Amino acid sequence: MDVFEAISRRRSIRKYKTTPVEEEKLDKILEAARIAPSAANRQEWKFLVVKDKETRQKLVNAANSQNFVGEAPVIIVACSTESERVMPCGQYAYTVDLSIAVSFMILEATELGLGTCWLGAYKEDEVKKILNIPEDIRVPAMFTLGYADEDPGPRPRKTIDQVTVFEKYQ
Repeated sequence: MDVFEAISRRRSIRKYKTTPVEEEKLDKILEAARIAPSAANRQEWKFLVVKDKETRQKLVNAANSQNFVGEAPVIIVACSTESERVMPCGQYAYTVDLSIAVSFMILEATELGLGTCWLGAYKEDEVKKILNIPEDIRVPAMFTLGYADEDPGPRPRKTIDQVTVFEKYQ
């Protein structure tokens, strides 16, 4: 599978099999994050891997009662170890850096035949409390990981002309 195929095949999976994720596959997914680019190559991140069933169940409540969060065999929580740095373009580096790293992880998971769902609906403070994450650490992203027990079709997308302009914003 090439990168474009992984991008095309990726879906948000909300139903998982109970099959555990092999350590070799998990290692490759984590390696994809480790080698991802970051602002000034600072790599100001940690990736917390949650497999414990009780902990995953606690995260269901922190994730707005999305039950599939507890059903996925793995949850990966992306943590920023430095959240105040602003890039010259005005964006916080941690949100960009961790979005890149999580995207790489999700594409690697897709290539390995695993399903994921990037979570945006969660209460950061509750996640931090459950996982003993220090107050000064931010959690801009987390995602579920496991073998899909569903095969959703592609979602509608805008045409390339609707999302692309050349030379000047129109």
